Amino acid sequence: MGRSQQYCKGAVAAILGIGTAVPPNVLPQSSFPDYYFDISNSNHNQDLKAKFAKICERTMIEKRHVYMSDEFLRSNPSVTAYSSPSVNVRQSLTDTTVPQLGAAAARLAIADWGRPACEITHLVMCTTVSGCMPGADFELVKLLGLPLTTKRCMMYHIGCHGGGTVLRIAKDLAENNPRARVLVVCSEVISMVFRGPCESHMENLVGQALFGDAGGALVVGADSVEATGERALFEMVSALQDIIPDTEEMVVSKLQEEGLVFSLHRDVPVHISANMESLVKKAMAEAGLGGKDWNEEVFWLVHPGGRDILDRVACTLGLRDDKVAVSREVMRLHGNTLSSCIVIAMDEMRRRSAEQGRSTAGEGLEWGLLFGFGPGLTVETVVLRAPPCKPTKLLPMPAQPV
Repeated sequence: MGRSQQYCKGAVAAILGIGTAVPPNVLPQSSFPDYYFDISNSNHNQDLKAKFAKICERTMIEKRHVYMSDEFLRSNPSVTAYSSPSVNVRQSLTDTTVPQLGAAAARLAIADWGRPACEITHLVMCTTVSGCMPGADFELVKLLGLPLTTKRCMMYHIGCHGGGTVLRIAKDLAENNPRARVLVVCSEVISMVFRGPCESHMENLVGQALFGDAGGALVVGADSVEATGERALFEMVSALQDIIPDTEEMVVSKLQEEGLVFSLHRDVPVHISANMESLVKKAMAEAGLGGKDWNEEVFWLVHPGGRDILDRVACTLGLRDDKVAVSREVMRLHGNTLSSCIVIAMDEMRRRSAEQGRSTAGEGLEWGLLFGFGPGLTVETVVLRAPPCKPTKLLPMPAQPV
């Protein structure tokens, strides 16, 4: 199939550089139930601890990275309690660490791009946590030495689909502003949502077993010039957003005195998977790719929101295990890092493709789909094209502790 009419109209936004970063503290999933119930002074509830251990085991997560050190948690019992006024303590950590983590990922993305930071014209940043003025985007300008004329957009409390949202916004900015170079940054620190167990709030335990900290950054431009050393890793052909009807209560998060309190309905994977086929067909049709074989001709970047989501999406769409292997690997090594998850997955796919000598960053395939899922339920869909890439011995840098 040929390219869509939209794709042929002019320069299409492309991802020119990718960077990811994680904080230094590691939570091994196998020992996390013991640690979690100890740090929250909840060892008296052995039955609930046993249930939580089974939840952790089912996630298939190996480890997660967090900024919260053991010293921080033990010296701030209001954070480890299930319900205790603690917003000030949590906010003081996120105000510092969200921009730090974002800047670490952004430095790697800019280095991967290969151009100086002074050529960045726009900054789009999102985080599910924090909320201050001036914001993390302002701090990033200082930390990275970006021009003071950088046009900024800061987005708070989006949730897991935030990675797809900022890509969609960056695409519009790049394609409608000649020579624009948009720095996209997702930075997530879960200190706002960490809390001890409560038997009447089992969804809280699911979240405590899933979420981790990570930053992801991308440089986006619509008219890359090879003479300057730029190259397109992934082109963003189209970007769509959909709300799944009657699902607004599936994922809910409220900022309260004890931080961000969330509820995750057990049917989230059911609703997502039930709507995936129609969303895929719509996105492919709009891009003029309706006849593509989903296993043989398409690569997949699916938000690693949870094991059940990935299992059900793959089953519903009839995808082979290898088509969601990248998402599963990100889940295994990082857990669900909210908006930054999909950036880490993109970097992992690019790294694997280079390591295997593939002809494109999309596992050797030209066309791909990126999906982000979040509160609403909201689905962000980006149709990607991976242009041919030159063989290189230099592999992209993996996520780096900061």
